Amino acid sequence: MSPLSRHLQGSLFDQTDDLRLGPLGGLRRTALGAGAWIDVLPGWLSGADTLFERLAAEVPWRAERRKMYDNVVAVPRLLAFYKQRDPLPHPVLDEARAALTAHYAAELGEPFTTAGLCFYRDGRDSVAWHGDRIGRGARADTMVAILSVGAPRDLLLRPADGGGGGAATVRRPLGHGDLIVMGGSCQRTWEHCVPKTARAAGPRISVQFRPHGVR
Repeated sequence: MSPLSRHLQGSLFDQTDDLRLGPLGGLRRTALGAGAWIDVLPGWLSGADTLFERLAAEVPWRAERRKMYDNVVAVPRLLAFYKQRDPLPHPVLDEARAALTAHYAAELGEPFTTAGLCFYRDGRDSVAWHGDRIGRGARADTMVAILSVGAPRDLLLRPADGGGGGAATVRRPLGHGDLIVMGGSCQRTWEHCVPKTARAAGPRISVQFRPHGVR
């Protein structure tokens, strides 16, 4: 077992090594306001803990450093990115991308192409408030679909204007094969984050599927 994944505690509801995607008909949509929405499907991937172990051990994770003000700091998570024609690190991720492309074809009008992976090793790893606004997400409606494996971590969403429109922060705990899709104007009009937590938190990997030109 990879030293990165040794602290994962498996889900009591996902005691199978058989990796299998469920139907997407169970997605439930929540309108956030300002043209933004999220679709959520708990436990879309059965055997998700098995996939977590494979990804933790086999993906070529990289640690990045970024300039923040006058300092260069470590990015508090590990990263990997697969471009449109790169082979994905497990066949079930190809299946997931194809299923999402087919399900959202009428709304999205184009395929999901890239896959970005984030490894949150414990509660100290996080991602700050942001929208995926590099490229077309800054000016056009789009979708970002996130499959989470490993221990649940909270994904928070809030209006990009700081709540001036009266909308409250939305919290969704995601892990063990859960799926969330952020669509419509979500990347422009809302922000999302995975905050640090002082509570005991096991490792989690998120897989973000995006259309071409959206980061």
